[in-house]
Amino acid sequence: MILGRSNCYAVEVRTGRKEMNSLNHNYKTLSMRKLLFTLMMLVSLSLGMRAGNPPDEGMWLPMFVERLNYTDMQEMGLKLSPQEIYDINNASLKDAIVSLGGGFCTAEVVSPKGLLFTNHHCAYDAIQKHSSIEHDYLTDGFWARSLEEELPNEGLTASFLVKMDDVTKFVLEKVKPEMSESERSATISKVIEILKDEASENGRYEVAVRSFYNGNEYYRFVYEVYKDVRLVGAPPSAIGKFGGDTDNWMWPRHTGDFSILRIYSGPDGKPAEYSKENIPLKPKHFLKISVDGVEREDFAMIWGYPGSTDRYRTSHGIQATLNDINPAIIKVGGRILEIMKADMDKSDEVRIKYASNYAGLANFWKNKIGESRGLKRLDVYEKKKAIEDHFSNWVNADESRREVYGNVLQDLTDAYAQYAEMNYNKRLWNFQLSLFGSQMMQFPLQTQGIINILKSGQKGEELKASLAPFYAMGEEQFKNYNAPTEEKIFAAILEMYRQDIPADELPDIYNLIDKKYKGDVNLFARKVFETSVLTTPEKYNAFLAKPSIKVFEKDLAYKTTNSFYNAFMTQNMNAGPVNEKLRKAQRLFVDGLRKANPDKVYYPDANSTMRVTYGKVLDYYPADAVHYDYVTYMEGILEKEDPTNEEFIVPVKLKELLEKKDFGKWADKDGKLVVNFLSHNDITGGNSGSPVLNGNGDLIGIAFDGNWEAMSGDIAFEPELQRTINVDIRYVMFIIDKYAEAHNLLDEMVFVKTRY
Repeated sequence: MILGRSNCYAVEVRTGRKEMNSLNHNYKTLSMRKLLFTLMMLVSLSLGMRAGNPPDEGMWLPMFVERLNYTDMQEMGLKLSPQEIYDINNASLKDAIVSLGGGFCTAEVVSPKGLLFTNHHCAYDAIQKHSSIEHDYLTDGFWARSLEEELPNEGLTASFLVKMDDVTKFVLEKVKPEMSESERSATISKVIEILKDEASENGRYEVAVRSFYNGNEYYRFVYEVYKDVRLVGAPPSAIGKFGGDTDNWMWPRHTGDFSILRIYSGPDGKPAEYSKENIPLKPKHFLKISVDGVEREDFAMIWGYPGSTDRYRTSHGIQATLNDINPAIIKVGGRILEIMKADMDKSDEVRIKYASNYAGLANFWKNKIGESRGLKRLDVYEKKKAIEDHFSNWVNADESRREVYGNVLQDLTDAYAQYAEMNYNKRLWNFQLSLFGSQMMQFPLQTQGIINILKSGQKGEELKASLAPFYAMGEEQFKNYNAPTEEKIFAAILEMYRQDIPADELPDIYNLIDKKYKGDVNLFARKVFETSVLTTPEKYNAFLAKPSIKVFEKDLAYKTTNSFYNAFMTQNMNAGPVNEKLRKAQRLFVDGLRKANPDKVYYPDANSTMRVTYGKVLDYYPADAVHYDYVTYMEGILEKEDPTNEEFIVPVKLKELLEKKDFGKWADKDGKLVVNFLSHNDITGGNSGSPVLNGNGDLIGIAFDGNWEAMSGDIAFEPELQRTINVDIRYVMFIIDKYAEAHNLLDEMVFVKTRY
């Protein structure tokens, strides 16, 4: 499923030292799920192109819609004014769109009491954390019948965009052509901090300044962030995740991928930390629910926070993806998933603990399989080469251009050749998969701050207070942890790393494994889990009660992760000059490409900022003599039912409703219940939960997936094949009304019907 839980990001290595330092900090503070998202987000940023392509392609900044897109949108069926779409002084559509948790998913406000719709997989982590053997909300679902029953979610936030503005002139004012990339970055960073500070209004708003077009433009985004977001409703996984991994990325689809949250504010209406005194948010704008349904070629626009695309990845990047990056992800990720799944199938307790992590990794892993397939099948390498040839011809036609851009393509070639010689991509992705695949590889990095505290000489109550956050960190770590599972994953990672990395480039922990454990990673893993203070809550808490620098630094779990980390940092330091060369070449490539085509309108690549994409409800032809309709019906649920397969179990009550055709007012004009539909919209990871709107701006569906035939879409948009899979809003209403009987929620919403 798209896209929120584990973004299906296309990855071209361009990560420099600054980005790595940020990444290193995040390793120490993030949960596995957030870490997975962060890793994916840090590795790519590029550009896509609109002109000459269907209007369906493009992730457009709302502030430019009136100038660039409004006429096209009107012709396709939009009935709203530009001001109703985006306005910083009055309520507009943008005020109903929310970024969840800093960008991993999108949600939309659907009531005057701050009610949110998003995907089931976007709230999956929250549902899992509230689940237990006694209250298995993953299996049974959850429905709050009153405000008092709604469940708080620590750390989950909802961000509203207040405004955005172009700050390119200010950011690049002091940048000089002769600067190195490091000097350029340092200069830009200083200006960005000033721009953020002046717009924050003394901390009232969160401010981000983001790079566009590979560092050629910069925009500032001001957000109001609400920190009290509660779980209100979620169907059982047999509805919200129907089809499981088998149907993931596939069409036809029959998944009720939705969940319901609510934003709370302080009594004064402003953002506030969780408190029983908080009240449901009174939003500036909320979406009405359309019960008209969809027909082929209906206008459909999607708003949200797409995470990352790389539409102008070079041909060299395509080769690296196919030869090094995706194979590493597929191999390591696949083995970790096998281990998790085997233990999850043996125990409900383990199943609940690993449900969210497994789902996220499985989504990302399958995406990379599909991406490689699509890149080959659609011959994307040759298409990228054609773009580079056009660029080269433009550069060579003018001496002044050759002075600026003449080395760009050669620098790209050289940089990737150096990466290949260093095994850079293979080592990078083995390391990253190791970290977010193994809790025992993560935890030592998250807790190494203990050493600094102990070295500071603190004692008594001061030391106790400093260590208090680490007790909470341990509680979070072991809540979704099973030692036998982690030991097997730990050993498997050590073995795969040794298989894929040259012996003279392995982390030095392998010297210990070879010398003392005769190269037996399973024996070593057993010793780690027997002796480490980080492998059980009892040993960890006992260590915190009597901490010791010597004990921590000799701990085998810490020594292993520290060894991997140091090897990774050494590699990244060695790659510093190559990273700089590549970043500069890519920035100039994109700059030159835009200048080479002055009559074309370019849209910026996705980077977790608010975007609008528009198109139509549309079917497609995935292969010769094969046609896929644009809607699926409830009959498909019964056709797919398999009581022996957890992915295709149909809940008893849902089956009864479907067999009786008890659809109520949510049926279409022919009395049938639509489950999912397709639209020709340009989305990616982060768009999970995004609202699908009709020409009146009313909600017709919730986006949740892309289709298998266009898995390379983050790199190259394929207009004939690329589709967004959406859950029909009438199926959402049917589940809330007939299945959950949560009429308290329906009473909050406003419904509109204009077609029949």
